[in-house]
Amino acid sequence: MGAGQPKQYLLLAGVPVLVHTVRAFVAAPCIDQIVVVVPSERLEATRELLRNHGLDHDSVILTPGGLRRQDSVLAGLGCLDLTIDIVLVHDGARPLVTSELIARCYQAAQDHGAAIAALPVKDTLKRAADNQTIGATVDREGLWQAQTPQAARVSLLRQAYELAGDDEATDEASLLERAGIPVHLVEGSETNLKITRPDDLLVAERLLGRPVMTTMRIGHGYDAHCLVPGRTLVLAGITVPHALGLAGHSDADVVTHALCDAILGALGRGDIGRHFPDTDQQFKDIYSIRLLEEVVRLATTEGLELVNADLTVVCQAPRLAPYLGEMEACLARACGVSPAHINLKATTTERMGFTGREEGISCHAVVLLTGQGEGR
Repeated sequence: MGAGQPKQYLLLAGVPVLVHTVRAFVAAPCIDQIVVVVPSERLEATRELLRNHGLDHDSVILTPGGLRRQDSVLAGLGCLDLTIDIVLVHDGARPLVTSELIARCYQAAQDHGAAIAALPVKDTLKRAADNQTIGATVDREGLWQAQTPQAARVSLLRQAYELAGDDEATDEASLLERAGIPVHLVEGSETNLKITRPDDLLVAERLLGRPVMTTMRIGHGYDAHCLVPGRTLVLAGITVPHALGLAGHSDADVVTHALCDAILGALGRGDIGRHFPDTDQQFKDIYSIRLLEEVVRLATTEGLELVNADLTVVCQAPRLAPYLGEMEACLARACGVSPAHINLKATTTERMGFTGREEGISCHAVVLLTGQGEGR
């Protein structure tokens, strides 16, 4: 994809691909439990992402995967309740799977023990020679193109794993085949495409019947706090070593507050003080990243997602350059996006004004939200 992050986290109609996929299984009546297997370094970010989209209920479990697909599937199997008798394995990058196809694969596994969604090959196939010319034409008779879900009785899939040992396999059907377990073919769908190349996202957008971007909302936020002794300096969720900290009812994180105000502004929802007043003791000394997470959830409920945020923190001292990357990552996690969507800059006022005299720190933030919502 060349996107700088896994394709499962790219936006499709304003919503991450993975969220579309999980929602499809949540909506399927035959599904009792969902295990999302992700790289260990993305575990917490994915948990926040799903929570921000209302997918943090008990039936959705997250677990770290392994080096190979089969290692990850095995990790997922280990999380299943003992009452689960049929398991469906599905690619996170196939977001357009339907409840109807899920149900047919489930039923086929009930009837036959194992099943796979697949499409009969309809195009003439060519085998390439070494010099990029056609070496042979492949007879397509009886050939099917594998998709997911791939379904099986849990006991049969575990048996296939035990027999495979360390042998490599490209999918679950291959392991079942090697174990001598028949796999029933369930006709899939042309729309059950796997996001693999940039054009696939555009095709998926059209299949969803939505334009690439239906709504855009822009918001600006600003915040400033005084520097005082005896307080920890927290900026963009990161503690920065300094003799002074920012005064405020919460942790006084001006960067996070400015971002909250920018998102609320884009939503037409007032400012941070309206939602988290300094007269409310529950917000006393609160870590402001928690407030940002609440604001992002509000945006999500209105059908809007953060496309990007551009922030400028004005600070004479301390020097913030060594911390900007960590700050961007912290804000990105709270917003459920990649750090590439957050741009944070630090500047001084050449010792002019209250920031130049080191009396305080301020921050400006501008955001773009997009999706199917309208805000107010």
